[in-house]
Amino acid sequence: MKSNIKEAVALKYNPEESGSPVVAAKGKGETAQRIVSTAKEHNIPIQEDASLVHLLSRLEIEESIPEELYEVVAELFAFIYQMDKEAELKT
Repeated sequence: MKSNIKEAVALKYNPEESGSPVVAAKGKGETAQRIVSTAKEHNIPIQEDASLVHLLSRLEIEESIPEELYEVVAELFAFIYQMDKEAELKT
């Protein structure tokens, strides 16, 4: 079964290392499939947003996201935080 994942970008955020999230991994095709598979294996939330992925894919690995994307990425992290809280309540 072939997946429709064409492109993926993984972000990481450690406020002790950087003032903003940075690109941890990115890729197209098979590499994108591996990024998503690895995230699923480690229960890392996945947010599908083709426009955001397209913008983030222009950055280099370990490059901080630009200020123009702070708001949308903050919304993404808020969504993930909410999902984590809901998961905790279910356990």
